[in-house]
Amino acid sequence: MTLLQTLPTAEFHGQAGQGRLEPNSLRLLASLESMAEVGGQEDGSVCRRGFTPADRQGRELFSSWLLEAGLTVRVDAAGNLIGRLEGTEPSLPALMTGSHLDTVPTGGRYDGALGVLAGLEVVRCLGERGLRLRHPLEVVVFADEESTMVGCKGMAGVAPADPDAYATSNGESIERNLASIGGDWHALPQARREDQAIAAFLELHVEQGGVLEDRGDLIGVVEGVVGQRRFTIRVEGQANHAGTTPMDRRQDALVAAAQVVLAVERLAADHPGDPVATVGRLDVWPNAANVVSGAVTLTVDMRDLDATVLDGLEAGLEHALEQIRARSGCRLAMEPQFAVAPTPADPTLMAAIRQAAERLGLPSSYLPSRASHDAQEIGRRWPMGMIFVPSHRGLSHSAAEFTSLDQCQAGTAVLLESLFQLDRSLDPAP
Repeated sequence: MTLLQTLPTAEFHGQAGQGRLEPNSLRLLASLESMAEVGGQEDGSVCRRGFTPADRQGRELFSSWLLEAGLTVRVDAAGNLIGRLEGTEPSLPALMTGSHLDTVPTGGRYDGALGVLAGLEVVRCLGERGLRLRHPLEVVVFADEESTMVGCKGMAGVAPADPDAYATSNGESIERNLASIGGDWHALPQARREDQAIAAFLELHVEQGGVLEDRGDLIGVVEGVVGQRRFTIRVEGQANHAGTTPMDRRQDALVAAAQVVLAVERLAADHPGDPVATVGRLDVWPNAANVVSGAVTLTVDMRDLDATVLDGLEAGLEHALEQIRARSGCRLAMEPQFAVAPTPADPTLMAAIRQAAERLGLPSSYLPSRASHDAQEIGRRWPMGMIFVPSHRGLSHSAAEFTSLDQCQAGTAVLLESLFQLDRSLDPAP
């Protein structure tokens, strides 16, 4: 059963300066369904892991669509597939949109792909009217977003220079992987774009959460991509016989670890604002039914849009560990795994998205992105904005991922209208 068979088509109209344009819902649907066939699995999921034959097939299909739409197409050294439509003032920096086509092993048909195909629909809309923006318009498929993020990092100029720093999903070296999609590891620094090359980047993406659906909003104006702090906590107690060791003489590492789990939950729930914190993994030793646990290793993941909030959570966790040490008699050590700084959205782009939604009569609201996206790295160098559309029941990275055609159409319409608005307002003529 196709989306068209299950959902009515909605029409959204925007004032586009030189004509009244709207995305073609049937064409957008056809693109989504054709791309979902590439790597499609029997359970309805999609598997296009980065650098695999399915990933290359999806990129080749999209490249052919870009060429048919009249864009010039190239692949940079970081493996990014870039289609460019020159503007009427080609000396201006480019307006850029796009996302990724690679997926997790059992991905959905919308994660990443919607943002790429919406960009294609924008240039198709322009082409059928014979219109051009003032700025050049680039539609980008970033390489390997779900694993190494080499594409967006390479374009931003922050990709690690050590090939061993890339844990690829297929186990091949980053050098061989980039070569397989037309990139060039040895020329990777050349993928870095100049500051003046890009005016703004807009990414349309499915929310991958349930906030918009719960609010009843069609459009999410993303405030930024949250920062992340991840830690490994090691708890050392004393393994002992479960039957013969009295309760008051135990150094139970699992009991101490359970207190850490609850402390992490309380820290996020009680902190001002709306941070999240998660214990996602526990390894228990010796993990036997009749043994008091001797050691536990667990992970803590903290996320928020404000770095000072993350500082507060980290300090609060260290204080909680001190208290648990004193109560349990166990040794607890916290080791950082990695830290990613938040990337706030640009206020001008946020305003353009909100105003576009208002003009189109689409209910919208603000929210952070709690997942990483290509926009996170691009936004460290250039003005960045993200448009979210709802995910049914908040499900993503699975065959159950679903965003209705109405919602895909709405997001594409806001992307189109936002680009027109930015094209008029950015880099005004002297």
